Amino acid sequence: MAIVGAGYTGLWTAYYLAKADPSLRIVVLEAETVGFGASGRNGGWCSALFPVSSQRLASLSSRDSAIAMHRAMQASVNEVGLVSAAEGIDCDYHKGGTIVLARTAAQLARARAEVAEAGEWGPGDLRFLEPDEVASQVRATKVLGATFTPHCAALHPGKLVRGLAAVVERLGVTIHEHTPVVSISAGQAVTQYGVLRAEVVVRATEGFTPSLAGEARTLAPVYSLMVATEPLPEATWDQIGLADRPTFSDHRHLVIYGQRTADGRLAFGGRGAPYHFGSRVKPSFDVEPRVFGALQSTLRSLFDGLDDVAFTHAWGGPLGVPRDWCASVGIDHQSGLAWAGGYVGDGVSTTNLAGRTLTDLILRRDTRLIHLPWVDHRSPRWEPEPLRWLGINAGLRAMTAADTEECLTRRNSRIARLMSPLLGG
Repeated sequence: MAIVGAGYTGLWTAYYLAKADPSLRIVVLEAETVGFGASGRNGGWCSALFPVSSQRLASLSSRDSAIAMHRAMQASVNEVGLVSAAEGIDCDYHKGGTIVLARTAAQLARARAEVAEAGEWGPGDLRFLEPDEVASQVRATKVLGATFTPHCAALHPGKLVRGLAAVVERLGVTIHEHTPVVSISAGQAVTQYGVLRAEVVVRATEGFTPSLAGEARTLAPVYSLMVATEPLPEATWDQIGLADRPTFSDHRHLVIYGQRTADGRLAFGGRGAPYHFGSRVKPSFDVEPRVFGALQSTLRSLFDGLDDVAFTHAWGGPLGVPRDWCASVGIDHQSGLAWAGGYVGDGVSTTNLAGRTLTDLILRRDTRLIHLPWVDHRSPRWEPEPLRWLGINAGLRAMTAADTEECLTRRNSRIARLMSPLLGG
């Protein structure tokens, strides 16, 4: 069994396969080091978010299947915590939910509509919070309301991926770091040092997928960047709140995300970095001073008392975006080629579901997981360049423009409404 990529997808797949059948010979090939990609540098949201809406999922299958996917995502949040505890992975896992603030009239309308829509797809686990209810959890600026879901845990992504790697190695899985794979095909993974032959080859490369031969248009690597403060004193936390460590965001269009870390920092990230022509991925692209500065300013605008706080860390990396924004998992039993990915930044828990689903598919077990609507979904390929470069960067700029439009008009953005069908809406 060959797995290409030692991030969450590859390691969760190795974990569940090794647990299900200890006699399997499982080898994980990694171009850099364990967790080098998004698995080691994400925002630490272990959430039930899936990159496309329930309505879109239902259009791929059925209403019941979309609801089943929603529940499977919720269960995956708990599964990550259960396995971490059972295997002794100290990843600072704490399930405090997610609070998404509404700070403009347009955001408030969107928040109320989101709660109403969520209620049409199952139990009312997404709640609307009035300003006084918000203040009991977090004291941010300009708050008009918020949405809250309990289905999210904050964690340390690097600790989780490194701990998971240690666990799978104890189970007998072999991990070869610094072993770039240049191509995969039926029965083999071709590396710079030779060919690994296996009955099943799993592609688990996410934002680095375009580096594989023939995969340049499968997923687009889009960069997300983060900053982190120094550890904050208790007086500042008394002013901000977040005592139960809920992850936080607001209802703007350009994605932002944050958490209170276990060691008392604010870790905060967002989109806005450009897509690079030809789906290129380079270490230098992780550094965008303009975006780092914007993130710092945004965080200071969210919370009072941060003017003199130092930012001690800044980093970034690529995530994988399919053309229809719909993550997928599947296998071609004839060729033995399997895959999972396209999480659009919502991968911390989705990768766990992918690992369990791939295990059932590979072992040909007929379980409820293999009937979920994302299984064997085939996203369209991205357009060739320069159309891909033009389209993705235009979309990123459109989301920024949509937020500016709403601040000026105080109404839901027309730009965002036009873009919604292209962004998983």
